Amino acid sequence: MPDQPTSADAASIGHPVRPEDPKHPVDPVDPEHPEHPAFAAAASAGLAGLDTSVTDCRACPRLVSWREEAARTRRKSYLDWDYWARPIPGFGPPDASLVLVGLAPAAHGANRTGRIFTGDPSGDLLYAELHRLGLANRPESVRAGDGLELYGVRITDPVRCAPPDNRPTTLERDTCRPWITRELVLLRPSVRAVVALGGFAWQALLPALGAAGWQLPRPRPVFGHGAHVSLPAADGGAALELYGCYHVSPRNTYTGRLTPLMLREVLRAAALTAGLAPAPED
Repeated sequence: MPDQPTSADAASIGHPVRPEDPKHPVDPVDPEHPEHPAFAAAASAGLAGLDTSVTDCRACPRLVSWREEAARTRRKSYLDWDYWARPIPGFGPPDASLVLVGLAPAAHGANRTGRIFTGDPSGDLLYAELHRLGLANRPESVRAGDGLELYGVRITDPVRCAPPDNRPTTLERDTCRPWITRELVLLRPSVRAVVALGGFAWQALLPALGAAGWQLPRPRPVFGHGAHVSLPAADGGAALELYGCYHVSPRNTYTGRLTPLMLREVLRAAALTAGLAPAPED
């Protein structure tokens, strides 16, 4: 049987919610309800608490149904896996100076393994390049709790549940925004650079960054691979450097739109700006 998330994982978030569990109905969460992300995220005092709280979120009925349906049906190659089937928390140290932001978990990737960008080709490339830059202790990511460590880097998503066809709705994106906004607020003492992996991440990030305390220019900066904009802090604190990079999806990497070198160059530039010391190019 392949390695799977356990209660002893680094995240220590508990056991997967079974799709057939009658105690967890798929009902919309009222925006004024204490379990809505806007309230649950704000109540989290630290990143560990936030990571725990997010895994209990059931605010978006379509996403809850889809993530749990994937756990029921599974793929043939994963029939003996006990799918995580819950929202995915961020991954990385609480004092990270560089944050990487993707789109959403993959139904048979992070939704299966319990850790962001784990168990699919996108994560295979991302973690390999982070390791090559000296920002991770190993080049592969198998499951939550497999010993992988990131150095000065945290990875997160603006949407925490696997969406059908990798396409969350605008409402789902906006409903989920309080989680990443609170995450950025908690990271403000240390974070100095953010990389948006794809146009969706870029667009989802901008209002979250504004709400977390950084000033957004007008007109809003436009996404592009290699795009770079400096965002001053509204309170006079440290500015944040925002970078754009094509998403590490197979659609981009298999067609050559994004090569490992292109990804590495953006990650290196952002890491240097964040005060990290990435390994030099071979």
